[in-house]
Amino acid sequence: MNYETDTLPNGMRIIHATNDSSISYCGVLINSGTRDEYDNESGLAHFTEHMLFKGTTKRRPHHIINRMENVGGELNAFTSKEETGVYTVFFAEYLERSIELLADMVFNSQFTEEQLERERIVILDEINSYLDAPSALIYDDFEQVVYNNHDLGKPILGTPESLMSITSETMKAYVQRQFKPENMVFFSLGSSPFPKVLKKVKKHFEFYAPFVATAQIEQPKPRIAPQTDFTRNLAIKKDTHQTHYILGRQTFNMFHPDRAALYLLNSILGGLGMNSRLNTSLREKNGLVYTVESTHSLYSDSGVFSVYFGCDPSNTQKCLDLIQKEFHKLKNTTLTPQQLSKAKKQLKGELGIACENKENLALDMAKSFLHFDRFITLKEITEHIDQVSAEQIQLLANFLLNSDEFSHLHYKS
Repeated sequence: MNYETDTLPNGMRIIHATNDSSISYCGVLINSGTRDEYDNESGLAHFTEHMLFKGTTKRRPHHIINRMENVGGELNAFTSKEETGVYTVFFAEYLERSIELLADMVFNSQFTEEQLERERIVILDEINSYLDAPSALIYDDFEQVVYNNHDLGKPILGTPESLMSITSETMKAYVQRQFKPENMVFFSLGSSPFPKVLKKVKKHFEFYAPFVATAQIEQPKPRIAPQTDFTRNLAIKKDTHQTHYILGRQTFNMFHPDRAALYLLNSILGGLGMNSRLNTSLREKNGLVYTVESTHSLYSDSGVFSVYFGCDPSNTQKCLDLIQKEFHKLKNTTLTPQQLSKAKKQLKGELGIACENKENLALDMAKSFLHFDRFITLKEITEHIDQVSAEQIQLLANFLLNSDEFSHLHYKS
């Protein structure tokens, strides 16, 4: 997929890819997330994302949510450990309508105390609903274990206690220091030609000034890489029938040259396919679990690799023994040419299917441009996968699947 880029005088970068669909996507991705909160601001990045929908200098909340909905479009947002994004999906004829709304939300939100109090209740309910989903909650809790009080371990939603301390003034101060044009990417995927997109983006974004440090504006929190020389084991009592168990460790960052090998190793071990080694062993052959999976999350200066399963408490040790057995195989037995070829075909197919979801493709393009200053296309990713050797997989397995360096967390009844 061909793409074009530009940079506004205020430092905001722009990326656009053209396709022939009548549906378009565009948004703003900000290089700021949970890890950029100060110690007394837990949950502030996510709270701020919610408040972008709650009124600007020219729009009330219902005007914001109806602006795209009234023409059949969608408006959405998200917060991660390192990013905040707000984006729209729409028919191509409403390109400028979308761009103007995004500029208004990102730069003109008011963060009034009245709206903040209302939304605080909504997020508290969101936290409570998350607490009722242990198979999702355990991933956040595990990152707190693995990162041991580092910023990357902060829960994205914050805590009920931290939310109560957030005020309109603290939110405005956060936005002042973090929502800088030079810290943002505007992304677009659709049928409109790039000159048209660029013209509309300039019209609505160019006059917002670049960041200028002053005594009144708090400085952004520096990002410091986490330490890696520790492990932790933690058991938490939960009112659940199942044992929920996760084990893993820190690994390398998103820029590491072995990331393609990691994608492939993860796919073989416990990726999306029902034929992954862990699913075949724990579920298909032994009937011990409904869900078992391995995952990786790569950040700008670190990463997490983990294996999760949920089982009857009496089967916990059996599952752990079988997982170690699969680790041992990958560490001690080199993949055959046939096994390696099959694994590569499967992973490339999964990635290709995922790219058919144009919303995910637009967001992937934005994240790639934000961090790498270019779009790493599916073609380039598959070429990297093709270059991975069986020896690389085995070397990586011996580094990554070293159980002595794993941390463990489990919820027990």
